[in-house]
Amino acid sequence: MIQRRVAAEVRERLEHMPAVALVGPRQVGKTTLALEMAESRPAVYLDLESAEDVARIENAGIYLADHADELVVLDEIHRLPGIFGQLRGVIDAGRREEKGEGRFLILGSAGLDLLAQSGETLAGRIAFVELTPFELIEVGAERIDDLWVRGGFPDSFLAKDDKLSLDWRDHFIRTYLERDIPQFGLRIPAATLRRMWTMLAHNQGGQLNVSQLARNLELSSPTVSHYIDLLVDLLLVRRLPPRHANVGKRLVRSPKVYVRDSGLVHALLGIGNKEALLGHPVVGMSWEGMAIENLLTIVGDEALPSFYRTRSGAEIDLILDWRNGDTWAIEVKRTSAPKIERSLRFALDDLKPQRSFVVYAGEERFRLAEDVEAIGLAELCAELAD
Repeated sequence: MIQRRVAAEVRERLEHMPAVALVGPRQVGKTTLALEMAESRPAVYLDLESAEDVARIENAGIYLADHADELVVLDEIHRLPGIFGQLRGVIDAGRREEKGEGRFLILGSAGLDLLAQSGETLAGRIAFVELTPFELIEVGAERIDDLWVRGGFPDSFLAKDDKLSLDWRDHFIRTYLERDIPQFGLRIPAATLRRMWTMLAHNQGGQLNVSQLARNLELSSPTVSHYIDLLVDLLLVRRLPPRHANVGKRLVRSPKVYVRDSGLVHALLGIGNKEALLGHPVVGMSWEGMAIENLLTIVGDEALPSFYRTRSGAEIDLILDWRNGDTWAIEVKRTSAPKIERSLRFALDDLKPQRSFVVYAGEERFRLAEDVEAIGLAELCAELAD
């Protein structure tokens, strides 16, 4: 069992909030983590994709009252969005009886239904915790290449060999395209949707150009935008916004887009192992996306992420603006011999961050200049986690 870093956060939230929503893509390990939480206390588990469990909770008020002293785990909550209103009444009644914490652990695939319903009816009563695929800090630095090539979805990462891992990811993508995404109202053939997702993988870490995607797919720009919005909401794609700085220069204003799991990038592009990846044009941006995703997963909402790029070529891959006002600049390079390139130096002169790093593929930590450190990804992740 690989211990998940957010487990402690879930436990802490349950001690202070009536409901905790554990959200993340399908097959990321939400149910496994929830059942682990349930082992330490009286609990009942309901899978709302099961007709039998849905029937058990048909009269939710009575059923939940009968389990007032237990943690109720509601899996795939977006299958029964109408229950949120009833949860509010149960939570408020429990508060009057001094049963105000640790009542519900809600699991969902971060669909729009979950976010909208909970926001409307459970404001002040629910905390959100995101569960991502495995992180480098969880699997260990010695498995960084496996995490990069296979991605962090547990069944993919832990597969017996690269072929089984790739087969699992192909099936995962088909399931999303044919079953999960259409339920949100997108009436586009699965083959077209896969082409769009594959184009995003080819453009990993590039600027988002919705108009160009729409022309290539012969779809309208609003349709493409809606599809990308949905992938973002399902925690499968990340839009990294540009940083707007008052530096008197023309800045790039389009966001960068990443398929969040590097294993899905490789599956969409038909890359089955490390040797094939090293010879593919996406290799550098794939590693950059994996690094940025691991860093931002640890940072959470403690810092505002962005990237910096000017029309003249000054560029930093990742900017972290912390709550205390500090700014960190992070450049990501898949190289064993990092250096400060002109584009980075110009950007650092523009922004003057408090700390600057070049994350590279090695392990040794050393200074590249008075204000810039070279650092391995695993060490920077550990520093952020501390």
